[in-house]
Amino acid sequence: MSDNKKKNKRELLLPGDLIEESEEFKPGRGTFKKDGKIYAAKLGVKTFRSGYVNVAAQSGRYDPKKGDKVIGTITDLDSSIWMVDINAPFISILHVNDVPWRVEYGDTASYIDVGDAVLIRITDVDELKKTQVSMDEEGLRKLNSGQIIEIAPSQVPRVIGRKGSMISMLKNYTGCRIFVGQNGRIWIDGDLEGQYIAVKAIQMIEEKAQVLGLTNAVEEFLKKETGKDLDESGR
Repeated sequence: MSDNKKKNKRELLLPGDLIEESEEFKPGRGTFKKDGKIYAAKLGVKTFRSGYVNVAAQSGRYDPKKGDKVIGTITDLDSSIWMVDINAPFISILHVNDVPWRVEYGDTASYIDVGDAVLIRITDVDELKKTQVSMDEEGLRKLNSGQIIEIAPSQVPRVIGRKGSMISMLKNYTGCRIFVGQNGRIWIDGDLEGQYIAVKAIQMIEEKAQVLGLTNAVEEFLKKETGKDLDESGR
């Protein structure tokens, strides 16, 4: 089997299944290495990304990783912190020192309140998977418009696509701004028709994630729904 066919093959793995014997790839999420071979550490689908082989879980909550950008919702607050639900086993902590404003003690609700959605980065994950997050970085912010939908975290790579191909196609056809959090939450902002089409396309991707030729099927759907043919317009 060629390397490209090998990378494109999607197969369900059981814990302990052998994934990779060559030195071409490094062990990533959901894997472990023993005697020079890479094995699955959990039930899931094999994926390859940036030189790593991973096993993406088919169900369950988000497994947080330091550095991931995610979408969270504020569930509670105190004088100097916000509690954030990131679809992980534990609530995350966002401290006033990790936001782009100078927040006076006890004034947290004036900046971010319960129910608000935020785009944040995970800055620390301990051995129990408890996390700390930050919003003090370019591009991270409170999400004031649009809508947020949720998919299984394991399907995030399919929505993004190889080298960002799928998400670029969704943006180009719908004209929407779209951000896919690693925790399975997706923010979509644009005109109402574009948002509607983007949501339907993402639902299609999640439902048919294992189907061959998914990219072509999604593009045909987008062409039909938007009336655009970007290939003919010089994409």
